[in-house]
Amino acid sequence: MKKTIRKILTFLSVYYAHMVEYRAELILWVLAGALPIILMGVWIQAAEDGQFGLTPVDFARYFLTVFVVRQISVVWVIWEFEKEVVEGKLSSRLLQPIDPVWHHVASHLSERVARIPFAFLLVGLFFLLYPQAFWLPSLRQFLLFGLAVVLAFILRFTIQYTFALFAFWTERASALENFWMLFYLFLSGLIAPLDVFPEQVRTVVMFTPFPYLIDFPASLLVGLPVDVGRGFLSIMGWILLFLGANRLLWRAGLKRYSGMGA
Repeated sequence: MKKTIRKILTFLSVYYAHMVEYRAELILWVLAGALPIILMGVWIQAAEDGQFGLTPVDFARYFLTVFVVRQISVVWVIWEFEKEVVEGKLSSRLLQPIDPVWHHVASHLSERVARIPFAFLLVGLFFLLYPQAFWLPSLRQFLLFGLAVVLAFILRFTIQYTFALFAFWTERASALENFWMLFYLFLSGLIAPLDVFPEQVRTVVMFTPFPYLIDFPASLLVGLPVDVGRGFLSIMGWILLFLGANRLLWRAGLKRYSGMGA
């Protein structure tokens, strides 16, 4: 156990040092995820002029939480893995006594540690500029949000890593992510809270993995009505489904891998 923990800490420290080298770029990456803040202004204005069931303050808190969720759950593994397969760099990692995915996991977790301080600085600046949106979630809300956002990251990573494995068959596996992103933007709660969607649309969307990537954890922290039990069961179910598909694609893909791309 101690040996395993030592390896984990070594992995994380190495990738953290690597990420800190790009701390100037990290600021730009944090700002690049500021779309929810932009949309916040649009929906606050719309709430003042229309009937949406949510107040301007509710929209402000929701989109601020979406910004935080995005900072924690952002994933880029498909582009890294695609490059490794196409350029044959995966070969060296296959010789190591560890699944290559753990390199990507360590990279993502270390980047979170380096990124979050900048994100919270922006959150603090937001509350200074818009103090009426400040609120203190209950301990239950905070704990449920913490669990939900961690599971959302795991689900997002598992989905994208599953798509990445198609790099064994095509040189542009990232095209799958670009196509997926079209649905992700509109159905995850990034563009608008699902509470403002027509009920029929919302019912159908809840059977997809999209709401559990952003809307579900954000709603938990803000205090919007949500089915907590169904939400967590759905996240776990989608994680297991994509994890199973991932392992099948991994085994099939390795049979095609030639050391110089698929």
